[in-house]
Amino acid sequence: MSKEFEIAREFEVDATPEQVWEAVTEGTGGWLWPMEPPEPREGGRGPFGSTILAWDPPHRYTNRVEDVEGISEQTVNQLDYTVEPRDEGRRAWVRYVHSGIFVDDWDNQYDGASKHTDFYLHTLRQYLTHFGGRPVAFTTFDGPEASGAPDALATVGRALGLSDDMAEGARVSAQGPGGKTLDAVVDYRNPYFIGLRTDDALIRFFGRNHWGYVVGISVHDFAPDADAKAAETAWQGWLKGVFSQP
Repeated sequence: MSKEFEIAREFEVDATPEQVWEAVTEGTGGWLWPMEPPEPREGGRGPFGSTILAWDPPHRYTNRVEDVEGISEQTVNQLDYTVEPRDEGRRAWVRYVHSGIFVDDWDNQYDGASKHTDFYLHTLRQYLTHFGGRPVAFTTFDGPEASGAPDALATVGRALGLSDDMAEGARVSAQGPGGKTLDAVVDYRNPYFIGLRTDDALIRFFGRNHWGYVVGISVHDFAPDADAKAAETAWQGWLKGVFSQP
């Protein structure tokens, strides 16, 4: 049965309102995924065929789309960002509201969207704090069917070399593709997601197995010689290897 939803979050970040505005309108590849930049006016066209309802740089941006293309579980999707300066404009306060209508499986859809929101907004803050404005090579993909098992994300954590009780903020030597060791910080960790931050990348592991799907990986690579296709090939091979073990 169709039902409305709303997910609202507020946070402060060590970035100017202008930097936040750039990240949520044109720099989405640095923390979410690359999207078509919005037409800069009310009534203009936004990502995924949305319409711009509010456009007041760098303070308010809202887009809304109905009959969301490619998403059968949802008929209305609206994103709203409010940005205000703090500390004489050196920092920013952000309120983010995601609302719309889920068509069915409402509790599962809402739980997944809510937890993904927390992870994505955390990644936004990581991007703004550590990589803001740097060119990015982005890739994302899903794991094999076996990565839909209930303990799949825990399996990924162990393959990376993370202990089950390793907390956020820990510095680790993670085991990456091709036997390469990654000097990284565990910037996010809970039963649903793992975030690693290296000097040049944000590597995100999505435990979508918790919502009936498979594990996913996104790589935001800010290195000068970053190659998105090479990163995808390497990490996809790594993930397949993790779930081909007996």
